[in-house]
Amino acid sequence: MRQRILLTIRDVVAAVAIVGIILAALWAYTGQFPGTPMVVVTSGSMMHDDASYGKIGTIDPGDLVLVKKIDGRDDVTARGADTNPATSKRTYGDYGDVIIYYPMGNEDRTPVIHRAICWVEVHENGTYSVDAYNIKYAQSVSIPGLQLTNYKPTNSGFITKGDNNRLPDQYPSGGICAQPVTPEWVIGKARGELPWFGLIKLMIYGNEEVNGEPGWVKIGNAVAPKDIWVCLGLSLLGIAAVPISLDAYEYYRRRQNEKNFRDF
Repeated sequence: MRQRILLTIRDVVAAVAIVGIILAALWAYTGQFPGTPMVVVTSGSMMHDDASYGKIGTIDPGDLVLVKKIDGRDDVTARGADTNPATSKRTYGDYGDVIIYYPMGNEDRTPVIHRAICWVEVHENGTYSVDAYNIKYAQSVSIPGLQLTNYKPTNSGFITKGDNNRLPDQYPSGGICAQPVTPEWVIGKARGELPWFGLIKLMIYGNEEVNGEPGWVKIGNAVAPKDIWVCLGLSLLGIAAVPISLDAYEYYRRRQNEKNFRDF
């Protein structure tokens, strides 16, 4: 009995130590201590129609995404124009960095995880420049590809957009974030992902204001594409199979030892 208690205590301490080491590594990499180093994606605004089964490599509902802290504008690489990307760097299925930010800097609102498209510079004389679209000291910002016409923001910042959205977040009528995103509003940039497992949290808390699309399935309070649910289920079965297999092997080994002892 005492030995069993000691083994249980050992297993608990080992589990806590492993979790602590993982968290320490995540905090060290993301620089987010004491905040959370990961966020759960709730919507399909960053999905890609051409993603493979299970949608690994893109940002989809239920993904756990690492959030790496930024120190300023230079830490974010914007995508640039569709026809002429400003960078050869691709992340999550497109060019440029994906950032996580509070809309209008309001920390009471749900953070948004969208791609940085370009930087809008507001000059002291009231004119605007957007280098990625060859706009220099203009009286307003007009970018047909983003459906922005005579846009006159009050501050410099990033124009952002979900890869699966038709309009940018800064679209004047009903946009997610009326002004360009300043570096101070940015929680961090997305780096890496653990696909599917965030659905476990969403099953309890739900993904707010997300309506299922054709082919999506609702389980608990979460709605997501069917293939993502299938991949999550197979992953959980695989994880559960490890201790079950070890227990089965231990049981078989013990029975064999008992048989060999009797034969002896």
